[in-house]
Parts: sequence; C-alpha cells; structure tokens
Amino acid sequence: MATTQDFALFVTEQMSGAGPVSSRKMMGEYVVYLEEKVVALICDNKLFIKPTEAGRTFIEQSASAPVVEAPPYTGAKPFFLIEEKLEDRDFLAQLLQVSYKELPFPKPKKAKTSTRNAGK
Repeated sequence: MATTQDFALFVTEQMSGAGPVSSRKMMGEYVVYLEEKVVALICDNKLFIKPTEAGRTFIEQSASAPVVEAPPYTGAKPFFLIEEKLEDRDFLAQLLQVSYKELPFPKPKKAKTSTRNAGK
C-alpha cells in the first residue's frame, strides 16, 4: 500500500520544528530530508526514522515505550518505527535534531559527461 499524500504532509508538518524539513515522493513512498540529509522514510503510512545511537538514546529517555525497529520495506535495514508519538511535535523535532548530527552528508554527485557527441 502506498503512502497517502495527506499522511506525508501531516508527518512532515509535525517534524517542521526541527528545521527545514522536506519530502520527495519516490515509488509511492516518501523520503524525508532535514536540510540536505535523509532523516526518515514514510512508507505504508508509517514513519521510519534513520537509526542513530543518539536517536536511540533520545527515544529510550523520552518515550514511555521501548524503541521499535522495523524495515520500511522488504529487504531494507531496520529503522526506528514511530507510531505513538506522531502527534508530539516537540518529540519529533528533537529526535530529528539529535539524529541529524550523526547522519552523513549525501555524497557529491558526479558531473554528467556526454558521450553522445564524443569524437566529433
């Protein structure tokens, strides 16, 4: 089941306190960015946060439930599944901020070279 646009908009709005949050639709699901880093996925109308040690510690200290990990799609590595705290804007903003610090910047894209006109 693909994620609905309304759910994706709701979740990204809930996370907006973390900073410039945006999402991009990919194959019926959404990739969530904080500034330029991928911080989460929204799949099957569920929020999955990229796992980090700081994120795990924050969830353990802030949530009344244990950390839940699940793959966002078949074959993926487990992410933190956030279900009970979707309404808690402060929790989501703080979780993204502490996780952001540990996540890598995207690799620079290589410049495209055209081979079509090579040799002319």
